[in-house]
Amino acid sequence: MTAEAIGLSKWFGQKVALSDVTVSFGPGVTGLLGPNGAGKTTLLRVLTGLQVPSQGQVRLLGVDPRVDRSVYSKVAMVPEDEAVYPDLSARDFMTLKASLARLDEPAAAVDRTLELVGLVDVADRKLGGFSKGMKQRAKVGAALVTGPEVLVLDEPLNGADPVQRAHLIDLFVRLGGQGVVVIVSSHVLVEVERMTHQVVAMVDGRLAATGDLAALRASMTDKPRQVRVTCDRPRDLAQALLGVEGVNGVSLNGNSCEVTTADPSRLAHSIPTSARDLGIRVFEVAPADESMESVFRYLVEAAT
Repeated sequence: MTAEAIGLSKWFGQKVALSDVTVSFGPGVTGLLGPNGAGKTTLLRVLTGLQVPSQGQVRLLGVDPRVDRSVYSKVAMVPEDEAVYPDLSARDFMTLKASLARLDEPAAAVDRTLELVGLVDVADRKLGGFSKGMKQRAKVGAALVTGPEVLVLDEPLNGADPVQRAHLIDLFVRLGGQGVVVIVSSHVLVEVERMTHQVVAMVDGRLAATGDLAALRASMTDKPRQVRVTCDRPRDLAQALLGVEGVNGVSLNGNSCEVTTADPSRLAHSIPTSARDLGIRVFEVAPADESMESVFRYLVEAAT
C-alpha cells in the first residue's frame, strides 16, 4: 500500500515547481521536508489529484488515479489554508464530508471522528468561532471521517496550542501504526521528529534524499560527526580527547562535552579508554548531529 510519484514534473509557465521526482510513501508516517519554495505543497497537490502533472505519473494504492478515479475515495488531504465553512458546525462539516463519500452510517462515523479529534464538547458550535488550532482539528476530522488509507497533511499543526499539537501528533502516529500511509509536510522539524524518523527531503523542486535520519547522517561521510559525552568531569575528558587523532574540536556544555571528529570509530575506542585512565564516570555517549534539524541542514547545504 503506497503513494508514488514516478518521474514527476510540474511547471507553471516558465517556473518549474517539480523536476523529475520519483519517490514512494509507504505505511506509517513520513515527514516531507524542505525550505519554502522547495515544491512540497505542489507534490502533495499532484499526488492527491488537485493538480495535473506536467510530466510523469502518480500511483495511489497501486493504480493510476487518472484512470481509476475511485481510488480517491481512499485518499484524504488536510490543506495548509483554513478551508472550512464558517457557518457550519464541526458536526455539520464532517457530516457533509461523510455524505459526499456516501458512507453507510454517516452519523456514527461523525461521532467516532469527533471523539478522535477531541471536538465532542464543541461539535455543534460554528467553525467561524473556532480558534485556528480548533479549525485544524476540524479539518483533520473531515479528512478522517471516511477512513482514508492515504492521509496527506500540509502543515497540520499550524495554529494549534501545545496540548492540541501533542494530541494531533499522537493521533498521526497511531494512524501510521495502523498501516495508514501518512505524509506530513511541515517546517517545524522538531515536531516532525516526534512523529517519525522516516523523511523525504526536497530542495528547489528536486528530491534531495529519502530514508531514515540515522542512515542519512551516516551516509554523509564528508561531514565531521558530532558526539555528546555526558560525564562527571567533562573538562578533564575534553582535554584528553583533544589529543585523539581525527578530533577537530571539543566544546563544553554543563556536564557534557561535545566532540567533533572525522574518525568516529577511533573516538568510540578512545572515550572509554580515556575515562578509565582518568577515573571519569561516563553516563551517556550519544550522537549530537542526528536530529532532523541537523540532517536537513546538511542536505540543504549539499543541494545548493
